[in-house]
Amino acid sequence: MSRRLCLGLAAASTRAVLTALRSRPPGGPDRWRRENHAGRTVDLYAGPAVTAGAVLAAGRAHPGAGVAVLAAGACGAYDDVAGAGDPRRGVSVHLAALREGEVTTGAVKLFGISAAGLVAGALLKERTVDKVLAGVVIAGAAHFVNLVDVRPGTAAGTVIALGAPGMVRGGVAGDVAASVVGASVAVLPGDLGERTMIGDSGAHALGAALGTAVAIGNGRLGLLAHAGALVAAAAYGERISEVARSLKPR
Repeated sequence: MSRRLCLGLAAASTRAVLTALRSRPPGGPDRWRRENHAGRTVDLYAGPAVTAGAVLAAGRAHPGAGVAVLAAGACGAYDDVAGAGDPRRGVSVHLAALREGEVTTGAVKLFGISAAGLVAGALLKERTVDKVLAGVVIAGAAHFVNLVDVRPGTAAGTVIALGAPGMVRGGVAGDVAASVVGASVAVLPGDLGERTMIGDSGAHALGAALGTAVAIGNGRLGLLAHAGALVAAAAYGERISEVARSLKPR
């Protein structure tokens, strides 16, 4: 597939799913309504829409990308629905709850996306070390995009900014980068206009797709550098989110 085709396929399929969900929302529209940071009522249709668009386009470019995006989007959707009333945030908080015997939706998401990243890494790379590093990059990127999803458009905008340079690469890495950019562009206007939000489902799916593009396009040294940066970002997650909040007016 060409990058142009991946870009268009992701954007068109994302818009199609978004339109279909708005026309006939499963379970009724109330199930899909949330309040955003400003107290405005928005819908969650963009989450499954970008997941579907990215899975379709990126999965055609490489099966490993489809696995990573679908699993990350599904784990995020579970947290969106089952964890909607849980105010706890952060990896350390969910791990602390797990040590006390409570399995939170955040813990399910953490381990589910990590496992999916490792499976995708195994499909992308040949050597064991590279498989593991690729898995860390994919899961870390999914977590990073969720960290910056704190204001309208910050997550999708970040993905576009980070994914667009990857489109200059040839081959599968460029195709996957084009897929994640296309899906993000399709929902950005509604996200910025505070009509919809991508939620955990969309943020994790887009992040996993972005991480997959990075994993495909890098050798061991590049994987190691990206993995280190993403692990550091996870360690300073609150700071990353604060910086993202400062990019948009309150």
